[in-house]
Amino acid sequence: MYLLVEDRDGQEHKLESLDGWRVMEVIRDWGLSIKAECGGACACATCHVYVDPEWVGRLVPPTDEEIDMLDGAFFVEPNSRLACQILMTPEIDGLRVKLAPGSE
Repeated sequence: MYLLVEDRDGQEHKLESLDGWRVMEVIRDWGLSIKAECGGACACATCHVYVDPEWVGRLVPPTDEEIDMLDGAFFVEPNSRLACQILMTPEIDGLRVKLAPGSE
Protein backbone atom coordinates (compact mmCIF):
# COMPACT_ATOMS: atom_id res chain seq x y z
CA MET A 1 0.00 0.00 0.00
CA TYR A 2 1.18 3.54 -0.58
CA LEU A 3 0.33 7.20 -0.03
CA LEU A 4 1.21 10.07 -2.38
CA VAL A 5 2.16 13.25 -0.52
CA GLU A 6 2.93 16.62 -2.06
CA ASP A 7 5.22 18.63 0.18
CA ARG A 8 5.16 22.42 0.52
CA ASP A 9 7.73 22.77 -2.27
CA GLY A 10 5.44 20.97 -4.72
CA GLN A 11 7.47 17.76 -4.77
CA GLU A 12 5.49 14.51 -4.68
CA HIS A 13 6.61 11.60 -2.51
CA LYS A 14 5.37 8.02 -2.81
CA LEU A 15 5.38 6.62 0.72
CA GLU A 16 4.84 2.97 1.58
CA SER A 17 2.26 2.48 4.29
CA LEU A 18 0.64 -0.27 6.28
CA ASP A 19 -3.04 -1.07 6.69
CA GLY A 20 -4.47 0.68 9.75
CA TRP A 21 -1.75 3.32 10.03
CA ARG A 22 -2.80 6.94 10.27
CA VAL A 23 -1.83 9.09 7.30
CA MET A 24 -0.11 11.40 9.81
CA GLU A 25 2.07 8.52 11.07
CA VAL A 26 3.09 7.56 7.55
CA ILE A 27 4.07 11.15 6.69
CA ARG A 28 5.94 11.65 9.97
CA ASP A 29 7.73 8.30 9.91
CA TRP A 30 9.00 8.87 6.36
CA GLY A 31 10.57 12.13 7.57
CA LEU A 32 8.43 14.71 5.81
CA SER A 33 7.92 17.95 7.68
CA ILE A 34 4.68 17.66 9.66
CA LYS A 35 4.30 18.77 13.28
CA ALA A 36 1.62 16.35 14.49
CA GLU A 37 1.99 17.82 17.98
CA CYS A 38 -0.77 15.81 19.67
CA GLY A 39 0.41 12.49 18.23
CA GLY A 40 -2.90 11.63 16.63
CA ALA A 41 -5.39 12.48 19.38
CA CYS A 42 -7.34 15.01 17.26
CA ALA A 43 -6.37 17.67 19.80
CA CYS A 44 -4.59 20.07 17.44
CA ALA A 45 -4.57 20.84 13.74
CA THR A 46 -0.84 20.53 13.07
CA CYS A 47 -1.32 17.56 10.73
CA HIS A 48 -3.63 19.51 8.41
CA VAL A 49 -3.59 18.23 4.82
CA TYR A 50 -5.53 18.82 1.63
CA VAL A 51 -7.03 15.66 0.18
CA ASP A 52 -6.99 15.44 -3.60
CA PRO A 53 -10.56 16.18 -4.76
CA GLU A 54 -10.76 12.78 -6.50
CA TRP A 55 -10.28 11.08 -3.12
CA VAL A 56 -12.48 13.19 -0.82
CA GLY A 57 -15.62 11.12 -1.39
CA ARG A 58 -13.80 7.83 -0.76
CA LEU A 59 -12.81 8.73 2.80
CA VAL A 60 -14.80 8.21 5.95
CA PRO A 61 -16.43 11.61 6.61
CA PRO A 62 -14.83 13.79 9.31
CA THR A 63 -16.21 13.56 12.83
CA ASP A 64 -17.61 16.60 14.64
CA GLU A 65 -14.41 16.63 16.72
CA GLU A 66 -12.25 16.83 13.57
CA ILE A 67 -14.43 19.59 12.11
CA ASP A 68 -14.08 21.55 15.37
CA MET A 69 -10.28 21.23 15.21
CA LEU A 70 -10.22 22.37 11.58
CA ASP A 71 -12.29 25.43 12.55
CA GLY A 72 -9.21 26.66 14.41
CA ALA A 73 -6.73 25.87 11.64
CA PHE A 74 -5.29 28.30 9.09
CA PHE A 75 -5.80 28.05 5.32
CA VAL A 76 -8.75 25.64 5.57
CA GLU A 77 -10.27 24.54 2.27
CA PRO A 78 -13.30 22.34 1.50
CA ASN A 79 -10.93 19.36 1.06
CA SER A 80 -9.06 19.96 4.35
CA ARG A 81 -8.65 17.03 6.71
CA LEU A 82 -6.51 16.12 9.71
CA ALA A 83 -4.07 13.41 8.64
CA CYS A 84 -4.35 11.78 12.07
CA GLN A 85 -8.01 11.03 11.39
CA ILE A 86 -7.49 9.17 8.10
CA LEU A 87 -6.61 5.49 8.45
CA MET A 88 -4.91 3.74 5.56
CA THR A 89 -6.95 0.85 4.18
CA PRO A 90 -6.80 -1.12 0.92
CA GLU A 91 -9.76 0.97 -0.28
CA ILE A 92 -7.68 4.14 -0.22
CA ASP A 93 -4.41 2.66 -1.45
CA GLY A 94 -2.79 5.40 -3.53
CA LEU A 95 -4.46 8.25 -1.62
CA ARG A 96 -3.07 11.64 -2.64
CA VAL A 97 -2.72 14.50 -0.14
CA LYS A 98 -0.87 17.81 0.04
CA LEU A 99 0.69 19.24 3.21
CA ALA A 100 -1.10 22.41 4.25
CA PRO A 101 0.83 25.59 5.14
CA GLY A 102 1.41 25.93 8.87
CA SER A 103 1.53 22.18 9.55
CA GLU A 104 5.34 22.13 9.52
